[in-house]
Amino acid sequence: MNWMFLIFVVTPVVELSLLIKVGGMIGAGWTIALVLTTAFIGVNLLRRQGLQTLFTAQRKMQEGQIPLKEAAEGMMLAIAGAFLLTPGFLTDTAGFLLLTPGVRQWVARNWAQRMLARGQVQMHQYTAQSSTFEQRQGRTGRHADSRGEVLEGEFREVDQAPKDSGSEKNT
Repeated sequence: MNWMFLIFVVTPVVELSLLIKVGGMIGAGWTIALVLTTAFIGVNLLRRQGLQTLFTAQRKMQEGQIPLKEAAEGMMLAIAGAFLLTPGFLTDTAGFLLLTPGVRQWVARNWAQRMLARGQVQMHQYTAQSSTFEQRQGRTGRHADSRGEVLEGEFREVDQAPKDSGSEKNT
């Protein structure tokens, strides 16, 4: 509830007061031009960095790796995009901070570590070459096979005998 209050009530009030204050200092037209310019520049930077993150994630998946870092950075880029498209100076500043690679990587790394530690994120990988299915979770039981690979999953026994489909004759 506290986050929702902050996002939907406090942030717009702060943004509005900043827009009014800056508009009083440089004029309404320049303030609108500044907000539109930051949105335009931010979206172009976001597109470039988003495509770069997507290509890196695809490369890792082709190599059989889980692109956790790229997924977390992609989430940070999506949040940055939302901030940059929201009119205001506070959200633009937060959006540009998340577009800064060092800041974004730090935030993404901390977010991913917290989610894994809480067990709120599950990673699944299917490798066609070895036909293995791996599932890694935060604090759950793990089992290693003879090669040291972590294997988890659910199973059920399947009856191998063919079922009779009613081919018996009534005599």
